Amino acid sequence: MFITMLYAAEGVPAGAAAEGPSMLGGILPLIIIFALFYIMFIVPSRKEQKKHKEMLGSLKVGDKVVTNGGIVGIIDKINETDDVMRIKSAENTVINIKKGYIASKIVKTEEPEKK
Repeated sequence: MFITMLYAAEGVPAGAAAEGPSMLGGILPLIIIFALFYIMFIVPSRKEQKKHKEMLGSLKVGDKVVTNGGIVGIIDKINETDDVMRIKSAENTVINIKKGYIASKIVKTEEPEKK
């Protein structure tokens, strides 16, 4: 071991200390990887969460919605204190569901006229 240190010390000029890799050189790749991860995954996820929250805030009685479980129904009643909605999915079927479990709102689009 002592001999290897001597061989390594041969290339160092007298009076100069041997320098190792800089601290920034070791941390810089980690910082770049974290920045890319943040830009590629966290930012789009936050935008999607913001859109979903805005959609939930705009729901009103009579809107047609789809739940996370795939149930399609029309909002019959909204209880703001408990964040519970009553959804009518069939003629005699009423379901109470938490507001956060609404996946999307079905927006009616105008049908093109048939000739």
